[in-house]
Amino acid sequence: MRMRCAVLDDYQNITATTDWSAIRDQVEVLSFQEHFAGMETLVQSVGDCEIIVAMRERTPFPASLFAQLPRLKLLVTTGMRNAAIDLNAAARHQVVVSGTTGSSYATSEQTWALILGLTKHLVQENQALRTHGPWQSTVSIDLQGKTLGLLGLGRIGSQVAIVGKAFGMRVMAWSQNLTQERTQVLGVEKAPSKEHLLRESDIVSIHLVLSQRTQGLIGAHELALMRPSAFLINTSRAAIVDQTALKAALARHTIAGAGLDVFDVEPLSADDEFRSLSNVLATPHLGYVSQDTYHAWFPQIVEDIAAFLAGHPIRVLS
Repeated sequence: MRMRCAVLDDYQNITATTDWSAIRDQVEVLSFQEHFAGMETLVQSVGDCEIIVAMRERTPFPASLFAQLPRLKLLVTTGMRNAAIDLNAAARHQVVVSGTTGSSYATSEQTWALILGLTKHLVQENQALRTHGPWQSTVSIDLQGKTLGLLGLGRIGSQVAIVGKAFGMRVMAWSQNLTQERTQVLGVEKAPSKEHLLRESDIVSIHLVLSQRTQGLIGAHELALMRPSAFLINTSRAAIVDQTALKAALARHTIAGAGLDVFDVEPLSADDEFRSLSNVLATPHLGYVSQDTYHAWFPQIVEDIAAFLAGHPIRVLS
């Protein structure tokens, strides 16, 4: 009898275009394109599956969920880090967790799409053109000469920094462990403090890993340090920013606007304020949704499953 494998949150049905031939004789693959909003519905739908594929952090896997999935043996997550999976609980339930590797360029490009969309008023002007509204109603913001402040200068932050310098921007960065050597390699200023970066930047972009140290790193106090003309961009993790404080700052226009690709709860609820705030450009977590990324991830999902079936799991998260 073949094992059953559930691919969760497969919004674009990439499963249908993936080559599963290497494991087809051993595994029956099921694609679920709709998000399971509740744990009970999820358990009812995939409780008989030995293998589950989780698309990034769309579906949390806390200890309480592992306890309700006694048949689960292998959990594959896209990416090599997933804060939504309780790895200790997985280990207690003897569930192997494997990951995939891929490009980070999609996220850095999404960051710049949000920056350009906000500063050039692209959505507003496009809507006016389509609806025969006013021909030119906004004045865009030049990036040349402006200051780009990066919270985090890892792979993605570095890619964003390079583009910022190409636009002729002053680029500075800060993180708790950032070294002078790292900033010098990229020709970026090392901000003496988080507060200094927030005060000096015209655009603040977040590129940090979510952890106990970074959760709530940007709250009401930090947002109040930003210039009224400044924009906040978050393509990293929503929990790094106090969402209530951000909504208040945007509603009061104490900052100019925000470009957001990540949210506390995804999909975003229909009545969430981020959907209606006029100074927010929001996208549905598209920072990794690209052809190159998916072409890397899905073949590796098949590899992870094949290796597990052979008794030699690969890319194991711990």
